[in-house]
Amino acid sequence: MKKYLHIFKIIMVASGLFISTSCAQKKDTEVNTPEAVGYEPEIYVDNLINPWGMTFLPDGSMLITELNGTLILFKDGEKTEIANVPEVFYGGQGGLLDITLHPDYENNGWIYFTYSSPEGENEGGHTALMRARLSENSLIDRQLLYKATPNTTVNRHFGSRIAFDREGFLYFSIGERGARDVNPQDLTRDGGKVYRLHDDGRIPADNPFVDMENAKTAIYSYGHRNPQGMVRHPETGAIWTHEHGPQGGDEINIIEKGANYGWPVISYGINYDGTTFTDLTEKEGMKQPLYQWTPSIAPCGMTFVTSDKYPEWQGSLLVGSLKFLYLERLVITDDEVEKREKLFEGVGRLRNVIEGPDGYIYIAVEGRGIFRIVPKA
Repeated sequence: MKKYLHIFKIIMVASGLFISTSCAQKKDTEVNTPEAVGYEPEIYVDNLINPWGMTFLPDGSMLITELNGTLILFKDGEKTEIANVPEVFYGGQGGLLDITLHPDYENNGWIYFTYSSPEGENEGGHTALMRARLSENSLIDRQLLYKATPNTTVNRHFGSRIAFDREGFLYFSIGERGARDVNPQDLTRDGGKVYRLHDDGRIPADNPFVDMENAKTAIYSYGHRNPQGMVRHPETGAIWTHEHGPQGGDEINIIEKGANYGWPVISYGINYDGTTFTDLTEKEGMKQPLYQWTPSIAPCGMTFVTSDKYPEWQGSLLVGSLKFLYLERLVITDDEVEKREKLFEGVGRLRNVIEGPDGYIYIAVEGRGIFRIVPKA
C-alpha cells in the first residue's frame, strides 16, 4: 500500500494536480488573473542585479541589499554604495540578504541585516545576523548578533528574512543549508529554524529551548526548509512566514513558540528528480501549514496590504513568485486562503515585496530593479 501511495503522490505533484485533503487546502484556490487590475508597476530604482532586501529610512530614502554584497542608499534619485559592509560568502543563494530598521530607529539608529558569512572555522559560510548604524555613507558600530555554525561550502538554503514583533523581539530565519536529513529536526544544530532574540542579541529567558541541554537557545521554531518570507500580521501581531518546498509543497506558516513544522518528515512535495523522500503529509506533533502551493511558485518576500491606496486589496497577503514571474495576491479569511490572483504577470523574478511608509507597494525584481505599484494612468 505504501508503495502505491508513493507512486500516486509522484504522479499528482509532477502533473500539478495535487490537492491536499488536510486543513492546508480545504477548497479549490486555483490562481486567477484578474481582467482589470487597476494598478501598474512603475520603475522606482533601475539597474539592479539581485535586489534582495529593502527598507525605508525616516527621510524617505531607501536602503537596498544586493545579493553580491553591495549595500545601496537610494536618495533623491541617486544610488550611493555604502562602505564597511561585512564580507559575504557569495555564490548560489548566498550573499547579502534581508535588511530592516529597529522599531525605534529614529532614537537609536540601529539597522539589522542578515548575510551568508564566511567568519569562523571551515570553508564556506553560514547565515549571520548583524546590526550597525549608518554615518556618512558607511556602516559604523557593527555588532555581530548571531552566527550560525558550522560553515559549509553548500551554496543554498540560507533563508533569510527578519521581522520584529510588537514586544520588540527580533525574529529571523535560516534555511537548512541543504542538509535536509540533519539540521531541521535537530535542536542542537543551526539551520531550518526561526530564531528569536532581544534587539541586542541576548537570548530571551522565555525562549522554548533555553533549558534543553546543548540546544541552540535562540531557536523559536524548527522543522523549516528555506523560509524567504517573514512579516508581522498587522492585526494579530503574529509572525507569518513562507518557505520553499522542493518540487511542490511551498508553505505559509504562522510561527508558534516551540512548534515543529515538520520538514522533512512531512511534506506536500517530492524531490526534483521526481522521487519521493516521505509518504507523510501530516504527523502528530507537527504543524500543518496554513496553506501550501503545489505546484511550487518559489515564493520570496511577503507583505500584508494595510494602505488605503489599494482599497480592493486591503487585508490581502502579497507574495512574490520567482518561478512564475508575478506577484500573487491571497485573500485570507479566518486563516484560510479563499482566493488567489496573479498580478503583473511577466514582470520578472520577484524577489521581495514591501509596503512603504508612504502607503505604496514596492516590488524588487531580479535583473531590473525596484518598482512602485501605482494606479493606472
